[in-house]
Parts: sequence; structure tokens; C-alpha cells
Amino acid sequence: MTARSIVTRFRAYQLGTAGNSFSFFADKTFTLIEARINDVSRPNLDQELAACGKSAIDVLHITGWDQDHCAIADLEEILSRYKPAKIEYPGYLPHTETAKDCLRMIQNYKMAKAQKGQSVRCVRIDPDYIKGLSTAEDLAYKDILYHPRRLFDDDSNNNSTVKVFREGCFNAASLGDVEDATIGSYLRSCKIFKREVDVLLLAHHGADCHTNSKSFFEAIQPRIAICGSQFDNQFEHPKPEVRQRLSDLRIPIMTTKTGDVLIQSLPPHTQKFRAINLIANSTKISSSKDFVSRKSHYLSMNADTLRNLYRPGFKGLK
Repeated sequence: MTARSIVTRFRAYQLGTAGNSFSFFADKTFTLIEARINDVSRPNLDQELAACGKSAIDVLHITGWDQDHCAIADLEEILSRYKPAKIEYPGYLPHTETAKDCLRMIQNYKMAKAQKGQSVRCVRIDPDYIKGLSTAEDLAYKDILYHPRRLFDDDSNNNSTVKVFREGCFNAASLGDVEDATIGSYLRSCKIFKREVDVLLLAHHGADCHTNSKSFFEAIQPRIAICGSQFDNQFEHPKPEVRQRLSDLRIPIMTTKTGDVLIQSLPPHTQKFRAINLIANSTKISSSKDFVSRKSHYLSMNADTLRNLYRPGFKGLK
């Protein structure tokens, strides 16, 4: 098995207000992560789509119903302007009137498209959907959904969708707002999650929680951590304790406080990638760093070795 040549791009957008907005492009698929857009991020999203040769969004992936992940005015603009062909939305019931309006907007969008003879796939990411997915045993180029495996009654943060985008040269893990220790422990026990995450989007905007703990970072060992945070946010995200843990483990971090973060594969787009922290509203670079994707190491191994990594005890086909 060898690494495929896939042009891959990730971008964390500066919003200038509370919330997250990211995109991931690989294998001709453009995914917008979170239903957030405003005057600050819009020009850069348009620029990123153009760089990827796209005029519309292929997938809108929403991790949670809170307004910093899905704002009704932002969602309306994204649906009308960027016309996603697939929407992955939270599997727990909205708990605010605004969130309920967002869900109705998604449903109405699907119906309106159907009336025009256009198909839109809307996927509710809930425990039943997760259970119905096939087990990811092999090292390949297929995204993996890890959570929600169950729903928490008392904390919607922990019902966030957790997904690893692995269709490209490098992999990115989106954690939404999950904080619970059991979720963190589960992810630390997942072989592919531990071995393949290159770009880790810090959980809950970089709050001091189990999924941003030293034990979690030690187990996952991402190449780089990313935090979407406004320039002067009230919660001081990412928390100094989280920054210190990453520093102690020599895991670099880039945030959107000063500008967008752009990560792109380098030719021949099989294993190397570069992370760039831009200065706000410009193409000037604040800092940059090059990496080698973690899965490229495993892809260099022979087939039997790979099977034993992901299926211990496998001795080959007879």
C-alpha cells in the first residue's frame, strides 16, 4: 500500500467574534465545518473555494446546535449562497428556539431543493447512525465518525459530533465541544485516532477540560493543534494551562487570534504539509511550519504489517 497523491487544504477562519469556522478540502470534496460566516470570514471562504476550484460547498458539517457553531443568520446565508449538497447535523434535539429554527431551516432547504429536482442529503449524526456504520479496521482514505455513541441528558456539549477527516494527504480531527472524561478515554483507546491525527481542532475552543488534558495530548500526539478564537475573547481561549500542556509536549499550536490558519499539502501531495498562520486580512505570514503526515509512515509498511497494526493477531490470508 502506498500513499495517494491528493491535494489537501485546511483553513481555520478568523471570525472576530465568538465561534468556530473551518474548512477541509481533499479528493475534490470541500467541507465547511460549522455554520458560521460573517463579514470577516466571507472573503477568505470565497478565496479558499476558488483556490480549490469550487463554486459551492459539497458538505456542511455542524458539530453542535449552540450559536457559536450554528447561527441562524449564518446558516441561512450558507444555504442560499454556497448550496451544500450534503448536510451533517447534530443528532441531539435542539434545546433553544433558535436552534429549533436552524433545524427547520435545514429541513426546508432539503424540501425546496427536492421540489426543483435537486437532491440534498441530510444526515442526522446520532447514536443509531454511528452504530450503523461499518468498523474502520484498515488504514485508508475514509472519514470516521466517533461520537455521539450515546447522548448526554445534562450537557449538550458532550453530544457534539467527533469526526476525523482522513480523505487527504493529512488528517484533521474535529472534536466540537466534547469535554467528558469517558469520551476522551474512548478516543485515546481508538487505534486509528491515536495513530493518524495530524491536525487536532482543540475541543470546546481550547477550554481546560479532559479532551484538552495532558494525558489526552500525550496519547494522540498530533502534529499541530488549532484553536479558533477571537482576538480578545472573554474566556481567554485557548486557556494558558492548555497552551502549557501543548508546549511541554512540543506540540505547536496556531490560533485565529491574529489571522486565518492555512494548512496545505506540499507536492507531490503524498506526505508533507505546511501550516501557515496568516496576519489578519492579508496574505502576509506570521509563522509557518512543515510536517510529515503520520499515516504516511504506516502506508509505507507491507500489507501484513498493516493488518497486524489494526487487527492484532492477523497472520495473513491462507
